[in-house]
Amino acid sequence: MHTDTSSAPAGVPDTGSGSRASPLQARFAALRDALQAEVIGQPGLVERLLIALLADGHLLVEGAPGLAKTTAVKALAGRIEADFHRVQFTPDLLPADLTGTDVLRPATGVFEFERGPLFHNLVLADEINRAPAKVQSALLEAMAERQVTIGRRSWPLPKLFLVMATQNPIEQEGTFPLPEAQLDRFLLHVPVRYPKAGSEREIMRLARQRAREELGPHAAPERLLGQSDIFAAREQVLDLHLAGGLEEYIVQLVLATRDPRPWAPKLRDKIAWGASPRASIALERCARAAAWLAGRDYVLPEDVQALAPDVLRHRVLLGYEAEAEGLKVDDVVAQLLERVPLP
Repeated sequence: MHTDTSSAPAGVPDTGSGSRASPLQARFAALRDALQAEVIGQPGLVERLLIALLADGHLLVEGAPGLAKTTAVKALAGRIEADFHRVQFTPDLLPADLTGTDVLRPATGVFEFERGPLFHNLVLADEINRAPAKVQSALLEAMAERQVTIGRRSWPLPKLFLVMATQNPIEQEGTFPLPEAQLDRFLLHVPVRYPKAGSEREIMRLARQRAREELGPHAAPERLLGQSDIFAAREQVLDLHLAGGLEEYIVQLVLATRDPRPWAPKLRDKIAWGASPRASIALERCARAAAWLAGRDYVLPEDVQALAPDVLRHRVLLGYEAEAEGLKVDDVVAQLLERVPLP
């Protein structure tokens, strides 16, 4: 049975039986409110961005242009102790444009390493699927190993390091499909949709307000969290109570993507490849982060179910039969959520 979580904001359940939020949870709630005031009409994107920050993972965001994807990550960088860099991915991008390169200093005659954009805390990889394989390989090393390698030397990246990559679902000409190994390194794959009419009116008003502010002096946004706060929050997330039955539910849900026959036999020929063990790890970490953001010290089945589509969407590969029937990965995940029994 798939529990309904539609009443919860941004696909994350409410606090349930009234757990008392810690001071750090309250500060993250204030951060969420501040971001939602700047990124209007996209509460799901804001929530997933905070979940990725708490779960120490990377985010793949897919949506049409103009849906505040860049605004969201820039707003987050302005509210926490972090530096930000945006990289526009293009077919002529080189790995060194991301990692940096050795530069000769004429005064000394010595080569020194000039760090590239990947050495920032928050990196926006805009239109990631427009860059060729060598660039993707360099990004994959950074995401997976938290380091970059130039020649024989490797350089560690900052302890706080988050990549938010975007894809445009409209224009496919001149794009390169992301390798499955790289897709698997993204914690979440989040679709971003158009805002509703009321939100769009608020966006127009906010745009006018910002235009006026740019004409005169305006204060920088208030920093709400330091890096030490983020690392402390991650420890609290890992300490949340997760019942043994719910842990088994996560495992069975991921196993069902590889062999759905015990629960949905008709899906067996529709799935070419199921999710890897990284999906189980990601789903547990994200469910913990969602529960913590909701002000609880325990995880609910609804936390798992709300995040399962974003965790599994890019990790399950459908076969030709599914494509012929017009079946999407989201349809498969929805069926599994309905049929894999809750603890």
